[in-house]
Amino acid sequence: MEAPLLQGPLFDPRLLATALAIGLGTIGPGIGLGLLVNAALGAIGRNPDAAGTIQLNMFIGIAFTEALGIFALVISLLLGLGIFS
Repeated sequence: MEAPLLQGPLFDPRLLATALAIGLGTIGPGIGLGLLVNAALGAIGRNPDAAGTIQLNMFIGIAFTEALGIFALVISLLLGLGIFS
């Protein structure tokens, strides 16, 4: 009789939670960064005179988006180290 897939020494639910937290927590900021930079470059292409203002707002948006990714990293580390167990 075979052991079930979700049992044994190699399966740890905490590690699965860690992988899901970092994986799902960084896909959103990754997509958001792509959309943000795409829109900013399109706006600069349409109106090159406003490049300074657009770049400033783009960098502020990038900082907020990266903060979400760093937050997901911190949560996944806390889950992986067993702080939330």
